[in-house]
Formats: sequence, structure tokens, C-alpha cells
Amino acid sequence: MPYNLLKGKKGIIFGALDDKSLAWKIALRCYEEGAQVVLTNAPVALRMGEINKLAEQCGNAPVIGADVTNMDDLQNLFTRSMEHFGGTIDFILHSVGMGINVRKNIPYTNLNYDFNHKTFDISSMSLHRILQTAYKLDALSEWGSVIALTYIAAQRVFPDYSEMADAKALLESISRSFGYHYGIKRKVRVNTVSQSPTRTTAGSGVKGFDGFISYAEKMSPLGNATQDDCANYCVTMFSDLTRFVTMQNLFHDGGFSFTGVTPAVIEQMKE
Repeated sequence: MPYNLLKGKKGIIFGALDDKSLAWKIALRCYEEGAQVVLTNAPVALRMGEINKLAEQCGNAPVIGADVTNMDDLQNLFTRSMEHFGGTIDFILHSVGMGINVRKNIPYTNLNYDFNHKTFDISSMSLHRILQTAYKLDALSEWGSVIALTYIAAQRVFPDYSEMADAKALLESISRSFGYHYGIKRKVRVNTVSQSPTRTTAGSGVKGFDGFISYAEKMSPLGNATQDDCANYCVTMFSDLTRFVTMQNLFHDGGFSFTGVTPAVIEQMKE
């Protein structure tokens, strides 16, 4: 049920590829809650994905391609978005990540550092590039909100998550550091949401991902948070109800992050 939490607000959604994407679900919920959105992804992802279907469902939202590692692309994205909205932007979702060593099944103990650099540039430094572009253009409204999606592997070891754990740790650090500076400048808040493991197109490419999901379900008192619930949570973070929450890594994981062990896990170990 919509509550009009984002009525009149305008935002950019990075990273929607198909209906399995968290960004896809979040874009739909933002639109349902009254927001106008611009959708963006890398040009190659726009060709491979189904983002035009999402655009139709979001009131024929504009789709503007942008390589998040290219500053000219990002400047064009923000400039055109502000022209479309007729003013500044109220919220941004960063749902961007690619672990190239992971995709190529290269183990963490034998990383290809050229691939590793690209992983960091796409998955982590992209947030800095986005924020720096918005900061220089004064593109975000006062009390605006930025959310980047992350995972608890930034704090705990999940061996098969490999280089993406380092990328998420850097992503969370950037959100804190830039959150300070943007808070001083425009009262913009910047946070990360650490979501339960979710069956997205990107997540499914991680070795042993089904095991991640099963283990987390048994470890979480409330069970794994769904994609739809993640979308609901992000809507509250984009709304005016959370104006003084910034520079935080917010666990949206059914209690997994603070649970030591559960009977279900112990029973599974006995088996």
C-alpha cells in the first residue's frame, strides 16, 4: 500500500538490469510512493537488460546511459536529469557492482590486479565519482539522500565473495567520508544498506551463493529480507522520515548480523 512518502521527490536509480535486480524493485517502489525517477546503467547493460520495460512501469521515465567510471558520462547524466526534473535531485540509489576476478573464477589468493582495479573502480570508486559529480554541480537538494547497496562480507569473511568483500568495504568507507562533507555542504545524507543475500542476476554469479542464502535464512531470526522489503526500506531512507540518519551502514538482514548461532544451524552441523 502506498503512503506517498516520496510525493514530489525526484531521484536517479543506478543499476537496474532486469526484474531480479534490487534496483528494479526499488525504482518501482519509489515511483509507487510518488517519486519521479531517471534510470541509468552502463551502455552495454542497457543493451543486454530490459530497462525500457521498467521505464514504462515508472511513468515512461527517461533512460540515460552512463559508464560510472567515466566522469563525462556522469556529468551528462546529472545535467540531463536536472533539465528533465527542472531542478535538483532528491535521492540517488547506487546499485552497481562487478567482481571481474570472481566472474573469471580467479581465487582471492591469486588475483589479477588489473581486474581487481577495474572491480574497485566499478563497484566502489563509482560511488565517489557519482557523489563528486553531484557535489560539483550542486545537483542534490538540501536534505537529499544517497543509498549504496552493500553486503556483510565487508565486515566478515565469506571466502567465495572474494574481492567483492574488499570492494564493499571501500564502498562503505566512501559513504562515510563523503557523507561528512556532503552533510556539511547541503545536509545531504549518505548511507549504505547491507542487504540479506538476494537472488539477483549479479549475486547468482558468486560461487556457493545458494549456500549463502540457505545459511543466512537459518541464522536470521526474521529470515532473509526479500527484494521487496529492501525496496520498502530504501524508500524510508529516501523519505523525510530519516533526515538525521547519515554515514551509517544499515543492516537489513533479518537479524543475521548480530546473531552468533541458531538451533537450526547447530542441527544442520549435526547432520
